[in-house]
Amino acid sequence: VTLQLPSKIAGIVFWGMVLVGLVVSVFQMQALEVQLERQHQIDAKLFVHELEDILEQSPKMDEIQARIADVLSQPQFVTSDIRYSFRYKGQVFQTGELNQDRQVIYLTLSFHDATNTLAEQTIDVSVYVPSINRQLETVRKNMLLSIGSVVLVFGLVLQQILKRMLSRPFSSMVKSAEAFAEGNTKVRFDESRADEFGYLSGFINRALDSIFKHQQELEHSRQELAVEKERAEVTLNSIMDGVIAVTAEGIVQYMNPVAERLSGYKNEAGSQYHLDDVITVLDEESGKPIALPLQSCLENNDIETLADHLTLLHKEGDSVAIEASLAPMCNDQGEVMGAVMVFQDVSHARKLRHQLSFQASHDALTGLYNRRKFEEALEGALQSSQQGTSVHALCYIDLDQFKVVNDTCGHMAGDELLRQLAVQLDDCIREGDTLARLGGDEFGVLLEHCQLQQAAAIAEKILKQVQSFRFVWNDKSFDIGASIGVVDINKTSASLMSILTAADMACYIAKESGRNRVHIYEHSDEAMQDHQGQMRWVSRINEALKDDRLVLYQQPVVALDQQYPHKHCELLVRMKDKEGKLISPNSFIPAAERYNLMAKVDRWVIHQAFKLLSENNQHAGARLAAINLSGNSLSDDDLLTYIVQIAEETGISLNDICFEITETAAIGNLSKALKFMTSLSDRGCKFALDDFGSGLSSFAYLKNLPVDYLKIDGSFVREVSRNRTDLAMVEAITRLGHVMDMQIIAEWVEDEATLQLLQKVGVDFVQGYYLGKPEQITEQDI
Repeated sequence: VTLQLPSKIAGIVFWGMVLVGLVVSVFQMQALEVQLERQHQIDAKLFVHELEDILEQSPKMDEIQARIADVLSQPQFVTSDIRYSFRYKGQVFQTGELNQDRQVIYLTLSFHDATNTLAEQTIDVSVYVPSINRQLETVRKNMLLSIGSVVLVFGLVLQQILKRMLSRPFSSMVKSAEAFAEGNTKVRFDESRADEFGYLSGFINRALDSIFKHQQELEHSRQELAVEKERAEVTLNSIMDGVIAVTAEGIVQYMNPVAERLSGYKNEAGSQYHLDDVITVLDEESGKPIALPLQSCLENNDIETLADHLTLLHKEGDSVAIEASLAPMCNDQGEVMGAVMVFQDVSHARKLRHQLSFQASHDALTGLYNRRKFEEALEGALQSSQQGTSVHALCYIDLDQFKVVNDTCGHMAGDELLRQLAVQLDDCIREGDTLARLGGDEFGVLLEHCQLQQAAAIAEKILKQVQSFRFVWNDKSFDIGASIGVVDINKTSASLMSILTAADMACYIAKESGRNRVHIYEHSDEAMQDHQGQMRWVSRINEALKDDRLVLYQQPVVALDQQYPHKHCELLVRMKDKEGKLISPNSFIPAAERYNLMAKVDRWVIHQAFKLLSENNQHAGARLAAINLSGNSLSDDDLLTYIVQIAEETGISLNDICFEITETAAIGNLSKALKFMTSLSDRGCKFALDDFGSGLSSFAYLKNLPVDYLKIDGSFVREVSRNRTDLAMVEAITRLGHVMDMQIIAEWVEDEATLQLLQKVGVDFVQGYYLGKPEQITEQDI
């Protein structure tokens, strides 16, 4: 690079100085010219003044010439080189050669002649002075030579100064700039100088450092941005949601693969699809197009969530259920620059939601409405009845012999029976009536806008349909029955619970009255009142449990073998009222069994018995306490864990415990009873099968149960001395029990004759009022 700037600066300064010198010369020449003219005027006037003195004092002509010569020989006149010419008394006086290049000054002289002092004479004197132009030319020549010499010297000096002060630093900066331009990013400008170049170099160096640092930061940011972009693209390509980015005008800029797959459009470069062209959303139910709230999203700068139940129309015509939202995209200044639409395929979720909704309101086994949905419909019917607009009826159906099918053929057969019966029941009701499975083998029918008499007729139709139905499973067939309770729903109906309770009570009475019948609920019904009395026992039993008003009694179980070493007794529960009076067990036990409270009562008995046994532990191993368990307790999956836990807490041995289970309860819960009895038998616990002989299939089930004692039903024992059939029954049970290594207990022994006969038959233990009445337990008695 040729450095022209210093030369230009030097040239500008040099010629500027020349111009200044010329201007100064012009002014000096003008001033000199004025000065010379003034000096010539002065010299001329001085000469004329001297001439005036000569003419006044020297009348002779030759003396005038001599004296003029003397005057002109004076130094000031010699220097001024004055010449003159005038005429006096007819004679011309002049000196030297009067060249035309001289300048003439004309002056008039007035004087008194020495010969005539009175008359004043005047003469014209021409004074010739040197030419100003010639003088100025010489001065100009000398001045130009001087100025030229000074300018030349100044130029040389200036050149060195500029070379040192401008050219060298400029050259250094230019070389650094060239090296930087060629790619040497490490080059830096010389900032060692203490002048402006040093400051400028330092500033440039700091600027370069800042630029490089900024570039490094930008490069780092670019790399991070590239990584984030790649990660974002991978994320967008990997997520299950469709993502579409659009401009503020709604033009599609980006679509991830899911969006492409769901819409049918491709994310191609240069494509100018509008969002409305790519996404067509329909209402799932009506099929009508739904406008996208893109404009609202952009104008309000807010997220817009699309309504539920939408489907996305594919380019090829297929549709898929979606959930979608639109969100604005803003720049750093908060200005909306576009929007992002996110949507996802919720076909499976929506299908699952429909399934869950169906499952929430329908029974999974039969497909009928479940109890919750039925109660909702019943609540609606109740409201319309209370408003006096209509009358409805409710049928509560409880199947008979269902457990026989379940226990004989298994749960698969029971499930199939319920499915087939659901179809049979649906054929008996009117269109618009509501049929539901309320749980287990119980069904409910809501007969809307139906009088009680018509409801009773429909219930009878249902009963006949069930009775005529014959269920076949493999090689077995079963006759099924039903007990149906009917209750009307009118403006006097109090609540949903009261209606269900009345229907349940009517169904219960139908079952208690012999099954396979319809019972219509009436407030004045005596059986219904008895049942309601049982219901009132529910709160009394709960209060007694809460207030600890249950009491343990014991009744001895006497061994007929005098050598039997152990003390054997049966633990019985009694209840006290709020005044402390004992309540007969026949008053509260049926209600507790009917309304599933016996499990609570049994747990209380177990806890109290174990506690008393632990407090009187010196008799451990020489006693056996029999505790009754209800069918409700056998259905309790946590009872086994509870018994083991209480035994560990109290420290008693289960070898001292015998649980009495009724034959009916064992048969009704055979699988659970077998598991329960086996687990406790392995821990040393004993079991007695109570009320044996009263069931329908005693001998068939007996061999499957780990039983230690058979307790003959008291109805056979009481009349054994007077009824040969009862005696034969007792003998058969005793022989069967002994064959199976079981010991026999006969209860309800009330006289000596019965006792003697039982001993002769071979019964092992006897129990009854003749041998000892139940008494309250003390710590020393157990």
